[in-house]
Amino acid sequence: MTASTRQTVLSLYTRVFRIARTWQAHVASETEAERKYIREEARALFRQNQQLTDHESIKKCIDECEARIGIGLHYRNPYPRATHIPPLGLATQKGRKLRMQQRLRKQAKPIYLQSHEET
Repeated sequence: MTASTRQTVLSLYTRVFRIARTWQAHVASETEAERKYIREEARALFRQNQQLTDHESIKKCIDECEARIGIGLHYRNPYPRATHIPPLGLATQKGRKLRMQQRLRKQAKPIYLQSHEET
């Protein structure tokens, strides 16, 4: 990791915690729960990606963090937004068609949800 990339990551980390410190929820009683969610989510995702060395994957994580910050501040909602990705109901359980649908689902996943596993 280069010095400029490291500085970018650290500034994003501190920015997220500043946002968490000043966060105000739409419903006043939920403010503390949303602040706690922002802090825990940031810690978990930054620790999960701490060992990354590939510049492309680091850039993707930085882009995801900036997108989540922008969306969270715009909509005043810290939780990930719902996505409407088609289910895998039409594919057979194995074979070429299933692999193709899985690849399409992976490509259709928005940048702000790349770090979340599918449920």
